[in-house]
Amino acid sequence: MTEALGSTGQRGAVQHPRRTPGTPCWVSLLVHDLEATEEFYGTLFGWEFRPQPATALLGRSVLALLDGQEVAAIGRPVTNRHLPSAWTTYLASDDVDATAERVRHRGGTVGVGPLDVPAAGRLAVVCDPSGAVFGILRVASTGSPAVRDVPGAPTWIELTTYEPELTATFYQRVFGHVPQADTSAGPDHLALCLKDGPVASVRDLDGALRRTRGASWMTYFATTDVDADAERVVRLGGAVLKAPHDGAYGRVAAVADPGGAELMLVQTGR
Repeated sequence: MTEALGSTGQRGAVQHPRRTPGTPCWVSLLVHDLEATEEFYGTLFGWEFRPQPATALLGRSVLALLDGQEVAAIGRPVTNRHLPSAWTTYLASDDVDATAERVRHRGGTVGVGPLDVPAAGRLAVVCDPSGAVFGILRVASTGSPAVRDVPGAPTWIELTTYEPELTATFYQRVFGHVPQADTSAGPDHLALCLKDGPVASVRDLDGALRRTRGASWMTYFATTDVDADAERVVRLGGAVLKAPHDGAYGRVAAVADPGGAELMLVQTGR
């Protein structure tokens, strides 16, 4: 986050192009109760939903819209396997196949794809060497950039992982990110930077996360009132995992939706 909050403007940052290779460009959520998920996020963030055709990966799915602009995809898996509900962040690529091949060569794993998804583009879902899942996406030429950096939309991503410096090197070799120490956020924080500045952060797993999630990417969603939204999460059937508090990124809270998918709320001041 640091100076890379884009148009949130918390530290006078520049706005990163949404499709520059290596930048976060999309988020999706895998769920088992799509109707309940729509009700939760519709009430929490004001999202509306547009049904989408079924694909080889998803049965019923929807696009989440914020003020008419695409903000995320939510879908129910075709398989009967009880996969955990989780947000997945996608990093932009001009060549998904070549990027997926670099993931393999650098010790990661390709779990899905590369494949073409109608109205989305070409994508792959992969794991880095520490086991953190993320996506690679070349946005369809007819698609529009996802809305970001406004209340109710993603504004930042952070990787919690084992051996942050070693893991950051993986992203450097795959996407060209330049790892830099982020002393403003803490001694165990790194920023993944491209030409225009930071696009993501990496930090060491603390004890609690080591016992629960393991290495993972976390999506931060902007809000104008973290405390009020954390209370709203509980009223809507979710949970507060870490109460609102003032941190290096401003006022934040860790929460989970009713299906167990974890996300961060961060106050933008808007």
